[in-house]
Amino acid sequence: MQYASTRGHAAAQNFSEILLGGLAPDGGLYLPTSYPQITGAELDAWRKLSYAGLAFEVLKKFATDIPEADLKALTDKTYTADVYKNARADESAVQITPLRVLQDKGGRKLVLQALSNGPTLAFKDMAMQLLGNLFEYTLAKNQAELNIFGATSGDTGSAAEYAMRGKKGIRVFMLSPHKKMSAFQTAQMFSLQDPNIFNIAVEGVFDDCQDMVKAVSNDLEYKNRQKIGTVNSINWARVVAQVVYYFRGYLSATSSNDQKVSFTVPSGNFGNICAGHIARMMGLPIDKLVVATNENDVLDEFFRTGVYRVRKSAETWHTTSPSMDISKASNFERFVFDLLGGDAKRVAALFKKVETEGGFDLSGQPGSDGNEFKKNAAFGFESGKSVHADRLQTIRQVEKEFGITIDTHTADGIKVALEHIAEGVPMIVLETALPAKFNETIREALDRDAERPAGFENIESLPQRFEVMAADVQAMKAFIAKHTGL
Repeated sequence: MQYASTRGHAAAQNFSEILLGGLAPDGGLYLPTSYPQITGAELDAWRKLSYAGLAFEVLKKFATDIPEADLKALTDKTYTADVYKNARADESAVQITPLRVLQDKGGRKLVLQALSNGPTLAFKDMAMQLLGNLFEYTLAKNQAELNIFGATSGDTGSAAEYAMRGKKGIRVFMLSPHKKMSAFQTAQMFSLQDPNIFNIAVEGVFDDCQDMVKAVSNDLEYKNRQKIGTVNSINWARVVAQVVYYFRGYLSATSSNDQKVSFTVPSGNFGNICAGHIARMMGLPIDKLVVATNENDVLDEFFRTGVYRVRKSAETWHTTSPSMDISKASNFERFVFDLLGGDAKRVAALFKKVETEGGFDLSGQPGSDGNEFKKNAAFGFESGKSVHADRLQTIRQVEKEFGITIDTHTADGIKVALEHIAEGVPMIVLETALPAKFNETIREALDRDAERPAGFENIESLPQRFEVMAADVQAMKAFIAKHTGL
């Protein structure tokens, strides 16, 4: 399996060669030169597998340069009840991502897929724990080291840091928007005292953090000298690890391969739902992929109109589903590449326009950049938006009707899912985090605190270690260089 850049100017590479990096040298994102296809016989066989076994079967189609015995050992090491301690077990196996039917009436079935059973209580653990083991394996094999430089709006940072803490040959430099995460999210990251973890609170919004990660990644000389890699969803390995739970969700919700399901996914950076797009391109019988946004609705606007319009920092809302407070969806380029039929030259021109003019228009209206938006229907994407009042109402509704407490991002997903659910097609909503991570809003909605898993009772009171810095790329480069000694 070979990988090429969405912008067409980088040489094709194998999985291990792109594993430790982020952007391609030409500024594009890596995609396989063709998507592997699954057969009905494979799907039948996969129904019987554990999550670790399923992860191995999916990943071996993409990581063809890693010996299968090594890859199986890595997936077996990652997806265990010890790592995913909150996973629910049945009589036969630990269900790493169990399904819960919330509603089944009138042919309309609403299902919640739990993805927050990992060490940081968010879906990012599903891929990040594997990424940590893949990084350690590859670095040891090559006697190398890696300095991870990433940005987070809340959950990626803690998931990356918990996956990489103590890993030999790895340092983590994680940017987050200063005072714009929940108290729980902030404490999860900043309370880590491991010497290989560096937390930097940036005076700005998430997009300022993400722009600095991209600026450093595009400085190839600095990137190579400082051995910079990334764990943001621009990293292909992280996206492909997320493909696995779409297969698990489908196989758990159906009994035969002639059935279809739809997925609703809370999304800001387009990484999580991009994995669903890849699963669908591989042949998984997905009907609709529904993008649920919050007040920062750049993706909803595109999937309604064909116009991709990036918001400036001052136009980016700080909301009660803060992990989606993103107005420049970095993974979106992968879907646009497929929407445009793999025209890398056109992709490069459009995303150059994003940087210079703030967006592009594929609606086909007079003066637009093209009319490819009409092809979107073939990819199954739909969208919707949820705001603060909606998520409060949805949290209350789910608590009253189904007896469970959901977090704010999952509430956005359920609100939008109910608007798109179709008769005869189960709608699976991907849970994003446990409600304890957003206790301020849970208290506002339910007039009580969210339940906390053992070990997290007083996390906000732990000592915190972090640096506050301006959104200054040169100062950031100097900070990294100082702490790596390179």
